[in-house]
Amino acid sequence: MPLDVSETRKLNLTWWLTVMTALGWATSPHFRCANLLMVPKFLGKEGRLYVVSFVFAAIYNGPVANLWYNLMETKRSMECVVELQVNHTGILWKASTAPLRQVMEQLVESAETLNSEIHNVSRAFVDLNEQVANDEGYDLKQRPGTGTERAPSTQELYATKTKLRCETVIQMGLVRCTSHFYRMYKKCMAQVRLPLFNHLICLPMQFGFLCHMIKFMRRWCEKRIPVDGNFGHTYDQVNDSVNSLSQEFSASITYQEEHHKMLVGAEVAAQLREDVTSQLRQEGARLGLAVSFFRLLLSFTFLFVFFSAFHYTYKYCHKIGFDNCYITTYFRQIDARRREQNKQTLLPLLKEEASSFIFPCKPALQRPERLHMVMELLRCIPLLLFLLFVCGLDHFIFTVLSVIQHHSFIEYSYQTSHHLSVNVMGTSLMAQLLRGTIGALNTSHDTEVETSNLACLPQPTRMTRQQYVSTCLPLGALALLCLAQVYPFRLRRAIAAFYFPKREKTRVLFLYNKLLRQRKNFLYLQRGRVARQARQPPELGTVLLRWCRRRWPWLRRCLRQKCTLCGTPETPQHQPCPNPDCFALYCEFCWKLMWATCLACGPADPDLAQESSEDEEEEGYAG
Repeated sequence: MPLDVSETRKLNLTWWLTVMTALGWATSPHFRCANLLMVPKFLGKEGRLYVVSFVFAAIYNGPVANLWYNLMETKRSMECVVELQVNHTGILWKASTAPLRQVMEQLVESAETLNSEIHNVSRAFVDLNEQVANDEGYDLKQRPGTGTERAPSTQELYATKTKLRCETVIQMGLVRCTSHFYRMYKKCMAQVRLPLFNHLICLPMQFGFLCHMIKFMRRWCEKRIPVDGNFGHTYDQVNDSVNSLSQEFSASITYQEEHHKMLVGAEVAAQLREDVTSQLRQEGARLGLAVSFFRLLLSFTFLFVFFSAFHYTYKYCHKIGFDNCYITTYFRQIDARRREQNKQTLLPLLKEEASSFIFPCKPALQRPERLHMVMELLRCIPLLLFLLFVCGLDHFIFTVLSVIQHHSFIEYSYQTSHHLSVNVMGTSLMAQLLRGTIGALNTSHDTEVETSNLACLPQPTRMTRQQYVSTCLPLGALALLCLAQVYPFRLRRAIAAFYFPKREKTRVLFLYNKLLRQRKNFLYLQRGRVARQARQPPELGTVLLRWCRRRWPWLRRCLRQKCTLCGTPETPQHQPCPNPDCFALYCEFCWKLMWATCLACGPADPDLAQESSEDEEEEGYAG
């Protein structure tokens, strides 16, 4: 863990630690012993604490990181689904309002078209108005007077104009007809030169009087004039309408669009997304802070190891029973010296005694070491359960997201069709105007949208086999350290004995004398136990077993007895009691220890029949 310390302070701290270490090595054996004890301590539970940090780091970088990624992928998928639903709602809303919007836009455009049509009507009516008001082809002075001062109506005026024009046309026709006969006569006389013959031949050309027959058409002009009786009234109304359209009429269509919060779910989804993201960020920040704090504590692991080593040295020098359970070379020398002096010895130890002591030169694990190793392995079970829980949770979330990914693909298809038709019948001016305005309602709107939730499907990741191995490897190393810690622990006593040899001899003498006292108490207690068992009647199963062994001797290989004193299984070297009525069995060592005397069938001792016990100090194995 990088500390915020300047380079100058780092250098000063290094020199200070170097000087203190040198002074400690030069002046204190306790300091030297504690420094060397740090090596086996690093391989013990203090060092395993550092390995535990690697276990947590592997779990954090393996299943926890993958779990966090899958959670973030789940959050992304949820956000995408919510946004997709909001977009679909917006598309539906636009599809439903698009025809109305199109109608309103076309109505606005039709207003401009209507204004232009009105101007076109006004311009078109100008020609009709000029034709009605034109004086060409007649002389208004020829109109006969009515004797009244009332202004003539449009119908009367146009009818009079039409009659006068008819008379004018008849008169012009008469003049042209007469002139034509005259020109033809002149031309004929010019072509025929013979006298008399030319008058006979050109005589028909002098029938110009026939042209006066056209004057009979005047009665038709007076009685059958081609003017509708309602023309004047219609003309006046149309003229007034056109004047009104051109002066007072204007078409203007406006509409106002107001935006309302129709999709409230969009804001809720955004707020939900923001809340989930902020919550995940807070949890991630807390987790990062906890990891940083844990790494900071690991930076001072060496201090914890040094204090633990110094504590072992202190207890070794001040508590004579601390970690005093080793059968060392000096212990064997004491026992050999006593054997030469024909005194009571302790080696080999009894079965009950051997289970409480450690022989440093034996490579096999011994009972105190096995018990401590099992306890340390049991402490690894919570880490194993936590690892299994995190891996199981990660695999469960991956399985759920994988099922969602493979079975939740949906394709959305929106097809809408709006058709509105308004037919205006007729060919009149108003019909044409209405067809140009109301015809804007004729709309046709088709919408076809095809989408899918492919982008919203989660894309989970699963841990590879290499990642699983990398995650479980630190925990396996921790378990191996628990199995192999017994050998560095044996080294602790050797290091302490090297620096404190006199203290080691005192500890071994104390242990030897204590074992001598325990051996005497053990024999006394075992004699009382055997004497009490001999006075009790045997159970039915025991009697049946003895009868089978006696009836079929070959069953002794399967139904083996144990030593009455120490409980070791029966071997060919075991010595049975010489009394045929006694079924006691002793191993070779216990038979010699009892001076070839059976405790079960021997003389009763009142003192042995009582319960006896003595508080014994159990030698502890320093873990």
